[in-house]
Amino acid sequence: MSDRIITFGEIMLRLRPPNNERILQTPGFEATFGGGEANVAVSLANYGKKVSYITVLPNNAVADACISELRRFGVDTSQITRGGDRIGVYYVENGANQRPSIVIYDRANSSIAQARPDSLDWSAIFQDAGWFHITGITPAISASAAELSLSAVKKAKELGLMVSCDYNFRAKLWKYGKTAPEVMGELVKYVDIGIANEEDIQKSLGIVLEDDKTSESSIQSGDLNLNHYKTLCEKVFRVFPNLKKQFITLRQSYNADHNGWSACMHNRKDFLVSRHYDITDIVDRVGGGDASAGGLIYGLSSGMSDQDALEFAVAASCLKHSIPGDFNRFCVSEVQKLMKGDTSGRVQR
Repeated sequence: MSDRIITFGEIMLRLRPPNNERILQTPGFEATFGGGEANVAVSLANYGKKVSYITVLPNNAVADACISELRRFGVDTSQITRGGDRIGVYYVENGANQRPSIVIYDRANSSIAQARPDSLDWSAIFQDAGWFHITGITPAISASAAELSLSAVKKAKELGLMVSCDYNFRAKLWKYGKTAPEVMGELVKYVDIGIANEEDIQKSLGIVLEDDKTSESSIQSGDLNLNHYKTLCEKVFRVFPNLKKQFITLRQSYNADHNGWSACMHNRKDFLVSRHYDITDIVDRVGGGDASAGGLIYGLSSGMSDQDALEFAVAASCLKHSIPGDFNRFCVSEVQKLMKGDTSGRVQR
């Protein structure tokens, strides 16, 4: 299997008020870029992987700056298609203490939302690639983006690529007439590695446990019933016999600044649980799930054991909570240092 990895989705201009201010509290924004699949690509490039990011962007200076930023991290952008009229925008207001973070989307009629199912030549894109990563965000953008996503996973499986999908439910995006389970239920039939949190499984796939009383109460109390997640994975496997592994992030949200963080993974034989991290004084949690997806893909594609890949994913995501912006900016050795138990945060001289 080739070691080149392909990720596909929408990257957006990200606008955030400085510090922990509310939107337009002062007349200025910090402008960066971000998007689930691009975030994964940046993580993988930082880990030394050959990774190509696929999207559709307009021909304008903002899109040029976006591509330049991806190239700066070592992401291959040579197969990005130019077309359409606009790059999507999202505003993020960072939460603090009991005030939650807020995301506002301005991505209607973006270039990728208007892209046709035949806009991309997947046979050419997947040439010499071994892994394809997609999320449930892109199929939520528009009916044509959903068709484009489905054609991508079908072609990837036809060509023998490993396919991973972060189910990523975004309630604010499913507006074009189809529900998430209708679309994702078809797409996930072509996936090998499922990535999610519990809400993603419930809302994107429509899979819930009959005795599911743990979701909100356990998240708020910090008590996690691990047998519940094992049973949930097994139910996902029954619905999707093609899945080889199901990875679930476990976030205990005490407040916007303090989260418990861990994950579990079922590989159809063993149910594995990661180390737990207590994350305080969170800088930015947006992109945390993408950091775990990037870490998991790195671990599995590099030949790590399932347990080590799980630990790498969780440690990478833990570190991301200390970085502003969507992108995770750590290398393999830094993640491995945390995996080995160095949580002191002492100055490195």
